[in-house]
Amino acid sequence: MVVEHQGALGDEAIGDFKIVARNINHVFHIKRPGEEKRDFKAVENLNLNVKKGEFVTIVGPSGCGKSTFLDILAGLSEPTAGEIFIDGHKISGPALDRGIVLQGYALFPWRTVRQNIEYGLEIKKVGKHERKEISGRFIDLVDLKGFEDRFPYELSGGMKQRVAIARALAYDPEVLLMDEPFAAVDAQTREILQDELLSIWEKTGKTIIFITHNIEEAVFLADRVAVMSPNPGAVRGILSIDLPRPRRVRDIRNSGDFSRLTGVLWNLLHGIEVSRDGDAQAVWPAINSAAL
Repeated sequence: MVVEHQGALGDEAIGDFKIVARNINHVFHIKRPGEEKRDFKAVENLNLNVKKGEFVTIVGPSGCGKSTFLDILAGLSEPTAGEIFIDGHKISGPALDRGIVLQGYALFPWRTVRQNIEYGLEIKKVGKHERKEISGRFIDLVDLKGFEDRFPYELSGGMKQRVAIARALAYDPEVLLMDEPFAAVDAQTREILQDELLSIWEKTGKTIIFITHNIEEAVFLADRVAVMSPNPGAVRGILSIDLPRPRRVRDIRNSGDFSRLTGVLWNLLHGIEVSRDGDAQAVWPAINSAAL
C-alpha cells in the first residue's frame, strides 16, 4: 500500500502514460438576476497520470469537481487553464477514443437494446451486417442475450446500465469514462455490476476512469484511487490498491486487507494521511462527513 502525491508532469514524460492531466483549472462564471457576476473555482491545479490499461477510481466530497474533471477529460468542457493528453496528444474536444457511461443511463428511449448499442457504430459508418455482429458480441458480454429487441422502459435499472456500458464499449474506445454509473441501482445489483465490469475490463484491457462516492466500490475496483480535496478540487493523494486480481465481491469484501484499505481511504477523504510509522498528518482541513 502506497499513498503517492503527483505533481505536474514534464513534456518529456507525457508519452509514458495513456492519460496525463496537467495543472487543470476550471472556473465557472456565475451571473444571477440582480447580482453581479462572480467566479466559482471548481478545480485548481489538478494533476493525474494514468497508465495504459489501468483502472483508476476517483473519490472526493460532493462539489469537489470530480464530474467537472471528467467532462473536461471527455472533451465536453474546456479547462480554464491546463492541458490533458491522451497518448501524448492534447485533447481539444470529444472523440471516439473515449467512451462515456453516466449515472442516468442516457439511453435513447425510441431505440431497442441492440439499436442503442449500435449507435456509436452508426456514427463510425460501420456496415449493417458488421454492426449486428459487433452488437451481438457485446450483448453476450453484458449478459443481455434474449433482450435485444426490448426498449429501455422494459428493462430494470441494472439492465439499462449494462446497455450503456455495452454501447460505450461497442465502438472500441481506448478509454472508458464512468461517472457514478452504479449509484442509481440497489446494493445487490451494484455488486453484480461491479463484478461484471471487472470481468469486462479484464477481457478488453481498456483504460478506465471511474468516479464514485462509495469507498468500498473505489477500493474493490481500482488499481489506484485518486482522492480529491474539497473545493476547489485537486488530487491530493493517490492510494495504490495491492489486492490480488482477479477480484470478485464474494472473495474480497470480508478480507482483512480490504478493510485495511477502506480505512486508509476513509482517513484520506477526511484529510488525514497516516505514515508507515503510524503518525497521522492532516493534509487538508476536516470536512463534514455528510458531504461525502
